[in-house]
Amino acid sequence: MSRQNAAREGYDVFLWFHPAAVRGNPYAQFNLGLLYKQGLAVERDDAYALKWIGRAAEKGLAAAQNHLGAMYSKGQGAPRSDDLAAWWFARAAGQGDPSAQQNLGLLYRKGRGVPQSHDVAFGWFYRAAEQGLASAEHLLGECYAQGLGVPVSHPLAMAWFRKAARQGHMGAQRSLALMYRRGDGVEADDAQALCWFRQAASQGDPVSQRFLGLAYAQGQGVAADPARAVAWLERAAVRDDTEAQYALATLLAAGHGSGDDERALSWFVRAAGRGHVQAQYCAGVMYSLGRGAARDPERAHEWTLRAAEQGAPNAQFSLGVMFARGEGVARDEARAAEWYLRAARQGDASAQNNLGVLYANGQGVPHDDTLATYWYRQAAEQGHALAQYNLGGMVGSGRGAERDPLRAYMWMLLAAGQDGGAVCKEGRGVGKPGTGGQWARALASRVQAGRLRREAPDQ
Repeated sequence: MSRQNAAREGYDVFLWFHPAAVRGNPYAQFNLGLLYKQGLAVERDDAYALKWIGRAAEKGLAAAQNHLGAMYSKGQGAPRSDDLAAWWFARAAGQGDPSAQQNLGLLYRKGRGVPQSHDVAFGWFYRAAEQGLASAEHLLGECYAQGLGVPVSHPLAMAWFRKAARQGHMGAQRSLALMYRRGDGVEADDAQALCWFRQAASQGDPVSQRFLGLAYAQGQGVAADPARAVAWLERAAVRDDTEAQYALATLLAAGHGSGDDERALSWFVRAAGRGHVQAQYCAGVMYSLGRGAARDPERAHEWTLRAAEQGAPNAQFSLGVMFARGEGVARDEARAAEWYLRAARQGDASAQNNLGVLYANGQGVPHDDTLATYWYRQAAEQGHALAQYNLGGMVGSGRGAERDPLRAYMWMLLAAGQDGGAVCKEGRGVGKPGTGGQWARALASRVQAGRLRREAPDQ
């Protein structure tokens, strides 16, 4: 059918409804209102839509009452009014309209136009779900899963999610997949989770597309396939799923897919702009290293600062390094110490070690061997090789702690025995926390035993 013929047919429908609506036929009034609301055959006009749907609603047509409630809820054709929305939803719900029952339940859940009550919301969701409304079945599943108006019951949540999912409800398919993935009320099953994620993803659900991409990336429930991982993550990323943007950038930066640093940086920046903390940190790293763009210390500092201010310890440590070296910002050891301290208090071993260095040398902070030793120990006990070496030196010379050559030797052995023994330029160990080998472990046991004997109370 040509566009011209379709328009003509639509106008003929309008001409058929209008006289009947004027004569007072509620069905014609309702349909005429829908034409104005949707802009079909006539120019869209919410005020006229509200007028005609309102007339049908006043005559008791449940579908019109539900639509009228929705228009007041959204402020279409009239100022928003939760009270009027609730009133019209209640009239339609009382007549058994499942959509109105669900809508009224949502108002009770949020406390809009009615007193907030999860119990009452659950009741209306249940009535709508019993009539087979898939979206209500999903909402009922959420009530059972989260304990909203009813005790938590994972089996019942799964049963209602499954009912809605089998009707093709995208949200229910995702919720069911998440239950299988987490093992809520059922044995965790990556293959089943993947099956439901795939169905929701095929309908365009970005969250399911992201989970599907991550499953292919990590080989969960399916053979690992980086190319498919990148493809699914990109589908979610273009729909502004921030976590998918970050995951996609991470895969690209690691050389998967096209292995394109420029694309990786663009996705890091896009996610960073939406407030993703680790994307902000990674964007800073990329600009600092000149990956995906020319090296830009100022932009590296800008993104790292954003992540650090949101509390990311790795970004706080990196920001401390920037201030200590004067990269993208004026060199300032006092500011470096401030950022190291923030990260150190969150347990960042590299920050703890670097803070110890500043206290040991009196750089940016007053010289204090006791605090230097304290921070070296915090990092050393996490397996940080350089901190173990530094702590061994302090204990061996009696700086900030009682001189103890045996314990100093133990820390030196632990540092030397780390896998690879390498430390990157920022002071982070690249190998697993070391144990120093058999002799270091034996020595550590002897030192620990001696320490316990010295600290034991006299009998």
